[in-house]
Amino acid sequence: MAEISAKLVKDLRERTGAGMMDCKKALAENNGDIEKATEWLRQKGIASAGKKAGRVAAEGLVDAYIHTGGRIGVLVEVNCETDFVAKRDEFRELVRNIAMQIAACPNVEFISTSEISEDVVAREKAIEMGREDLDGKPEQLKEKIVDGRIKKRLEELCLLPQPFIRDQSKTVEELIKESIAKIGENIQVRRFQRFVLGEGIEKQASNFAEEVAAQTGNK
Repeated sequence: MAEISAKLVKDLRERTGAGMMDCKKALAENNGDIEKATEWLRQKGIASAGKKAGRVAAEGLVDAYIHTGGRIGVLVEVNCETDFVAKRDEFRELVRNIAMQIAACPNVEFISTSEISEDVVAREKAIEMGREDLDGKPEQLKEKIVDGRIKKRLEELCLLPQPFIRDQSKTVEELIKESIAKIGENIQVRRFQRFVLGEGIEKQASNFAEEVAAQTGNK
């Protein structure tokens, strides 16, 4: 595989307007060929999505999804640029898919890793540094292993890096970028809340035999 230099990534970003990580992935997928990488980004709608990312998205939709059985519910706000797009079936379908994705991901707390505070990162690092399987390893190697684990853990906490439940070959972020290219407007997930029935309620432990005895008067 060809080495992907910072200059090559920079050149592709300037050419397409796509994000750094998308450019690195495109170049890696195409063995460092910038022309093929450009085509790859355009085919996935990422190039045009990058150019629209800075535009204000203040319209959109708040949607609710209740999972079968009524034990899990989601509220999500997804923004676009115009009320016209907010009413389109393609946009509404995207919002519904995002709500279903959140319902299916019990660990997701944030939209992207950029939202995660330094306190959370420090907490996760302290947990990983204290794991027994790192005992005796050189400090430099330990730091490298921990950095990799933290990166994976932070992505597990975020919505955008998750594999899309209806097509595991793409992430939620890639799904949104494809929609941006198709619809022609910037689209952003602004906020969400996931509800689980009974979450946070301390349930009283009971002895089933004692309950039966009490109800039948044989205590």
